[in-house]
Amino acid sequence: MNRVEAKLPVGSADAISAWRPRLIEPAAQIATITAADAAPIFPALDLWDSWPLAREDGTTAIIGGRQYWFFLSSPRFDDPGKRHSAAKIRLASHGLDGWRDHGDCLPDALSPGSREWAGSAVLHDDQQSVTLFFTAAGRRGSGHSFEQRLFAASGRIGNAGPGEWAASEEVIRPDGNRYFVADEGEGTPGMIKAFRDPAWFRDPANGQCHLLFTASAGWDNSAFNGVIGLASLDQAGNWRLDNPLIDAVGINNELERPHVVVRDGRYYLFWSTQRRTFNPAGPSGPNGLYAMVGESLRGPYRPVNGSGLVAANPPEEPTQGYSWWVTGEGEVWSFIDHWGMQGRSFEQDPALLRGQFGGTPAPVFRLAFAGDAVSLL
Repeated sequence: MNRVEAKLPVGSADAISAWRPRLIEPAAQIATITAADAAPIFPALDLWDSWPLAREDGTTAIIGGRQYWFFLSSPRFDDPGKRHSAAKIRLASHGLDGWRDHGDCLPDALSPGSREWAGSAVLHDDQQSVTLFFTAAGRRGSGHSFEQRLFAASGRIGNAGPGEWAASEEVIRPDGNRYFVADEGEGTPGMIKAFRDPAWFRDPANGQCHLLFTASAGWDNSAFNGVIGLASLDQAGNWRLDNPLIDAVGINNELERPHVVVRDGRYYLFWSTQRRTFNPAGPSGPNGLYAMVGESLRGPYRPVNGSGLVAANPPEEPTQGYSWWVTGEGEVWSFIDHWGMQGRSFEQDPALLRGQFGGTPAPVFRLAFAGDAVSLL
């Protein structure tokens, strides 16, 4: 797969579905996290954003009775917020005997950034070759920055699952027109601009392969200009930028980790976002899993459940979980963030920063799909 610098003209605005909810209604609440839930699977590490090794049709791959999962990981800092500046992709697997830690996924020589942020992984139809898509944050050997670039590493299935990584290449770049060039030197969490989270998707309608990603509108300078971007693989094996699928200009700054699940001919486009990234002048929702639905990948899309909200943290624990990923089987994975806060604040008790941070997978739940409605089972 070859990298391209796309210079396509901007399409008409009506080709992009807008998320402009007038009101975000309460959704089904995710079960309250308990101390038993928060027991870490790997006590020396914090783990957060996760994604499975999936087959090209979106189903979760099972190899030798095990699922393989990729996590963002870091050492357990006293302030878990520092994890983002030390993030590495960790490979783990789960089977009847529980979790196994397979160590850092990529060798340093194949990691072009100063940190590795979220992406996706696909086991191709030959059942041997694997592609890991990921975000390179910053540049190796350079000073800290919030520059974000989309990379792919090619590998193979071995005795310990995906590995034998042979190459890593940048696959697509923002055009500065539809997609903001996310290369800020400094920023505030939730307010930095985005070009990250590449998620593989093969369209069952025509077999074409795509990447969805979190981005910021290149045509708008406001603080709240999040979009869900799209790139497509052409017949020559080159990735090209397409128009965004969803824009939340004026509503929200970050539509994180977008991905698509197809059910009964409908395309459900999921993402995660947080209350703090909503424009305070408009409708605001909780930290939760959101989605829109359409009859094709390119839409037009309608908000699921009328507002877009699918599942939310309970109001008494609004930060207990985040970064939800819906598998092809309809299971929802996420990580435990700051749980059990019971209304307390970090200002009142700084020890809560570490003491109440989970940094481990949250309990998995499932979704039911019924037309424009998606609910928790």
